[in-house]
Amino acid sequence: MTAKKKKAGKAGDSAYTARQIQVLKGLEAVRRRPGMYIGSTSARGLHHLVYEVVDNSIDEAMAGYCSQVEVTIHEYDSVTVVDDGRGIPVDIHPTEKVPGVELAMTTLHAGGKFDKSSYKVSGGLHGVGVSVVNALSEFLEVEITREGKKYLQRYSRGIKETELEDLGKAKGRGTKVHFKPDPAIFTELEFNFSTLSNRLRELAFLNKGLRIVLRDERPNNGDDPVAEEYHFEGGLASFVEFLRGSRQALHPKIIYFETSRPEAEIELAMQYDDGFSENTHTFVNNINTHEGGSHLTGLKAALTRTINDYGRKNNLFKKAEEGLSGDDCREGLTCVLSVKVMEPQFEGQTKTKLGNSEVRGAVEAAVNEQLAIFLDENPKAAKGIIEKALSAARAREAARKARDLARKKSALESGVLPGKLADCSISDPSLCELYIVEGDSAGGSAKQGRDRSYQAILPLKGKILNVERARIDKILSNDEIRAMITAIGSGIRDDFDLKGLRYHKIIIMTDADVDGAHIRTLLLTFFFRQMPELIEAGHIFIAQPPLYRVFKGKQEFYAYTEAERREYIRRLGNGKGGEEVKGVSVQRYKGLGEMNPDQLWRTTMDPETRTLLRVDIDDGAMASRLFDELMGSEVEPRKLFIEKNAKYVKNLDV
Repeated sequence: MTAKKKKAGKAGDSAYTARQIQVLKGLEAVRRRPGMYIGSTSARGLHHLVYEVVDNSIDEAMAGYCSQVEVTIHEYDSVTVVDDGRGIPVDIHPTEKVPGVELAMTTLHAGGKFDKSSYKVSGGLHGVGVSVVNALSEFLEVEITREGKKYLQRYSRGIKETELEDLGKAKGRGTKVHFKPDPAIFTELEFNFSTLSNRLRELAFLNKGLRIVLRDERPNNGDDPVAEEYHFEGGLASFVEFLRGSRQALHPKIIYFETSRPEAEIELAMQYDDGFSENTHTFVNNINTHEGGSHLTGLKAALTRTINDYGRKNNLFKKAEEGLSGDDCREGLTCVLSVKVMEPQFEGQTKTKLGNSEVRGAVEAAVNEQLAIFLDENPKAAKGIIEKALSAARAREAARKARDLARKKSALESGVLPGKLADCSISDPSLCELYIVEGDSAGGSAKQGRDRSYQAILPLKGKILNVERARIDKILSNDEIRAMITAIGSGIRDDFDLKGLRYHKIIIMTDADVDGAHIRTLLLTFFFRQMPELIEAGHIFIAQPPLYRVFKGKQEFYAYTEAERREYIRRLGNGKGGEEVKGVSVQRYKGLGEMNPDQLWRTTMDPETRTLLRVDIDDGAMASRLFDELMGSEVEPRKLFIEKNAKYVKNLDV
């Protein structure tokens, strides 16, 4: 590389000197780049503020000083978190010369969790602490009760508004933080009760005996304020029972143990059921490590080894059966592993994968020992577990033969795509989209309306198999599922490889009716159970076709909601509203096939005008339980879910 000489600039020309180096003091950096600290300024980042405050209370609980946490959502979306821990220190810091609480609230990386004398282990998703919550809040008040006195301090957008005020004598102890997210920072300001509920329930499971209360004081169509309490003396055993849901347990006694080793404190609960999916969740210092890591590797190795050793020792394998694979040993397993590590090493800023190599050996040794004891002491349960694993092995072998047979028929052969697939001409996966469309009629409109250079269309015939109730051999014998697997190119389960993915956008496009919603749910069940990596990598989307076409003469609008439909009728009716306005026509789309190709392109497929919903997994444990409720074999949980949530469905005209 060569560089041309440049003449000295005139006065006023831009130049890179020390003057251009900015020093962002205090919490200014957080407000300037909030995404670096909480991930986003959307709903996910908004809820993360609550988690950061609650995590401080949970750290007090893990240290043995806190027994109750209360979270309240107030009207106008402010939040209060109260605990009965020791209270943030209020004495003057020896070097910074300000109260400890002020230092914690206004300084990044200031806290009592670095030398491990105050907290042996601590959580928090990013470790940025309550100072970031303070920086991103329109206001924050902290009230501390400790050593017989109560103190109060107020902040605004991270800046101290008042000095620490001594409010006089008070009983008890604890910390109360009341804050309101800054509307100048966040694009979403409404807290979702269900989102907070899931996380707080999870924390209560992970911290045996801790009581967590969630209240919602916001008016909700005249209903009384919502309140839920989470308190589980059974800890992880209760968590496993909750996650298993309606599935029938193979053995009534949950396998549970907790042990302390130099590398980590280990707690595990597991139980097998009559389902076909594995439901394993791992945590490190209360952080959900959904990408796994060394602790999960140790768990899987121990399960496979111990179950195979028991089967061989007790002559439960036939001569033709060489042993069980890891997948065989985990079919129908619901398992929660929680480890507490003094110095966790995470891979990535979001702390979703544990890297400590020494933890693998500790977990493997503990599970080997405790699982072997359980199997020896419970021979009936052990036999049931082995028989289920052997049944899974036979199904796996049948699936392998089905795949081999299918490949011979070119149905799954690499490079031979399904005949019904209308592929795109571009070969770069990062630029390509695959629309999975319901039925030949909609498929025909989509094929005619698409941009064939980068948009591929795969029409499905009818409803695919419900994979929640099927083993892998039955799944692979389904023609529609085989066509999807072949078209997508990444494989499934053990054969999954993201490098083989042929499209970086896989878009589910179904009719806006009950059947369309059912097909969409079946497809999401398939991706969640068989290709969860596609969801985690952000490759699965849901198309949003319009519900209505509102038109008058040559003027037309497409409405995606009831409110939009009414607004367009009013607009075309010169201010007149209602269901019938002279000269204004409304067409209700119940099927994609009813739309002309050009209409389908303009409303649903054109990147310039369409709306796509990306499918994410915020909480894998709760998502798994939901799929079990909605798609499992038991009817009663599904009925209860519908009864509980029917009130949220408005203007359903399908």
